[in-house]
This record gives sequence, structure tokens and C-alpha cells, in this order.
Amino acid sequence: MNVIVIGAGPAGMMAAISAASAGAKVTLLEKNRRQGRKLMITGKGRCNITNNCDTAKLIENTAVNPRFLYSAFSRFGTQDTMGFFESQGVPLKTERGGRVFPVSDKAMDINDALVNCCRKKGVRYVGECSVESLIVEDERVIGVVADGKEWRCDACVIATGGCSYPLTGSTGDGYRLAQQVGHTIIDPKPSLVPLVTAENECAAMQGLALKNIAITVTNAKGKKVYTDFGELLFTHFGLSGPVILSASSHMKSAEGHTVTIDLKPALTPEQLDARILRDFSQNLNRDLHNAMGGLLPSSMVPVIIARSGIPGDTKVNSISREQRAALVSLLKGYRLTVKAFRPVEEAIVTSGGVKVSEIDPGTMASKKAAGLYFAGEVIDVDAHTGGFNLQIALSTGHCAGSSAAAE
Repeated sequence: MNVIVIGAGPAGMMAAISAASAGAKVTLLEKNRRQGRKLMITGKGRCNITNNCDTAKLIENTAVNPRFLYSAFSRFGTQDTMGFFESQGVPLKTERGGRVFPVSDKAMDINDALVNCCRKKGVRYVGECSVESLIVEDERVIGVVADGKEWRCDACVIATGGCSYPLTGSTGDGYRLAQQVGHTIIDPKPSLVPLVTAENECAAMQGLALKNIAITVTNAKGKKVYTDFGELLFTHFGLSGPVILSASSHMKSAEGHTVTIDLKPALTPEQLDARILRDFSQNLNRDLHNAMGGLLPSSMVPVIIARSGIPGDTKVNSISREQRAALVSLLKGYRLTVKAFRPVEEAIVTSGGVKVSEIDPGTMASKKAAGLYFAGEVIDVDAHTGGFNLQIALSTGHCAGSSAAAE
């Protein structure tokens, strides 16, 4: 049994490992020189490989087509992922929210484990190899054409990723290959993506990261669509950071949404007012813009003061109760209007891809062409942050690889 896997990201490498473990002769084709280029930058280089949770939580945190993944999660779940990497000599740790990382905090260790396991299983790796088309006879995939050369196989797994981070090789090649045999492609759009805001205030705070803040996202009708607590980053265009990326996956479109940031979630309005009073009492003769340093980062002080409507040169001892209440309200509810998502190229993952109704959920096999399988982000599935997307890649990779070997 000869199996070709296209794409050497986490889904592709797991597919290759699973197929080889089942006795297949596996060739892994990758357009980059090295495997796992995108994997190396996940989790800010730390690699949040999975989430220490059960299948129900995996399904709950899958934003698009969760039911389609039930079988794949059941065949290879989070405990299987953790067991695999531990068996490859990579100790893991679980952090807040069930997020699982290598103890070393190095994505390279996760990537090396997959690469080394492929090697041990006898997987033939061919880098700098661009697949141009599938070879199809009698509605069956029997090989691929790559760089003008024919590669024959009994089964083929497409694990080319989506179209986010194109510099890592995710350029949507799998969509073109799938369309060749009649698959429908749900238009790719960004998921887990930074947000562009209408206000220009964020540019004045560019590079400022806030930890331990709370956000609430509401839609155009004022309905709450997402809440979170964690880290946020101001950029020249708007907002980024973990809580914003997670929020984006809950927004069907960007327009009409509002992000409200609670800058002091640990304090009630009354406690915050008392805190401001205490700070002001120690700076009675100073201007407001010189008395806010204990409450806010320096780059945020002029933004908040301008938004409050209180002149920055107002002496602290002359600020009224009403003005102080306005400050409290602003610090507990700093609102920004979302104008757009950043481009899909900047998204962590892509929403959209091969239509799931055209794939067998139990095997990841194509319903359009025999001998063809799909794994990972090329499929129209995506999830929230927290290790869930990498688990999807590994679960579908395992399912596709083992099924392809049994072709």
C-alpha cells in the first residue's frame, strides 16, 4: 500500500505517521524545505498543542461544523495527543484553561517529535516539492503530479492547510486540488484574527499589552456574543492578543460589533472609585495627566483622559464627583467599535475550505473520488484558541492516515 501525504504540517505529519504505523509505504511531499514551518510559530513559539479536556469540550469549542469531528475526536482525542508526545520524549504541562504546552515552552520540541517519529516509521520526506495536480482514473486518485513528475499511489491525503500565513506555505493549494475532483470549497475567511477599530486611539497605544483585563463583545443589536478574561494588545490598526483572536471566531462578520474593555475587572465600581480617591489624595496639587500613572500605563493615560472629557491640566483637587464617576465608568467600560477583520493572511486559522458534507466523517475520505482523504485546516472546520485547532489537525490527520492505509 503506497500512500502520498501532501503537506508536512501537524495534520500531514500525523497522517503520515498513522499510515506508516498501519503498514503503508508513505511519501510526504512538502513545498517548503522543512516540515512544520507554521507549527513553529504557534503559541508565540511555545506551541499550545492541545487542550486537556474531554470530547464534549472539544466539540463545544469547535466553532464551525463541530459534529463532523465527533468520530475523529473519538478515534484520537486529547489524551491520545498527550500520550503520543510524552511517548516521543516531550514532557507536557497544563496551564490556565486546560491549555497544554511542552514543558520546555519550545514549539521546536513538538515539531521535532513529529519529524523524528516520521523518520522512525520510515516515512519518505520530499521537501521543496510543489504538487500541481492529482492523477485521476475512473474517479479514483492514483497519484499526483509534482514539479512535472508523476508520483503514483494507492491513496492520497491532502493536508495542505488553509490560506492563513501564506509565507509559511499555507496558500490554499489544497482547495485547487480538491476542486479538480469536484469538491465544493466554502469561501475561506479569517478566523482567530485581529480586529480593525474605527477609532484611531489604538494607534497611540501601539505595542501596549494589557494582562488580566476583561472584554465583552456585542453585535449591532446590542446582544452579547462573547466575554473573556486575559491578555489584549493594542496595534496601529486596532486590537489583537489572545482574547481578541478568540472573540473574532464568535463574530460572523466584523461590522457592527463593539468591544468593551474592563480595565480593572478585579475591582467593583465602588472599589475603583475608592482607589482613584486614594491616588488623588496623594496628588492633590498635580494636574490630572500627572496623577494617573498608578492606575494606567503611560501610553494609555492621554487616551483615557481625552475620552473622559476632563481637561488634562485640571488640578486633581478640583475634580468633581461627577467627573470621577465618569472616569470610573470609562475604566470599567472602555468601548471600541469594530470596523473590519484583518486580512485572512494574518489569521491564525482559516474558516472555510472543503465542504464537510462531501467528506466521510468516519474516515476523512472524499465522497467525490476514491482513494482521496483530507486532514486539517483544508477542511471547513475551525475552533477557538486554546489548543483546539491543533487537536483538530492531529485528530483528522490520524483518522485520514490510518484510513488511507486500509484503502
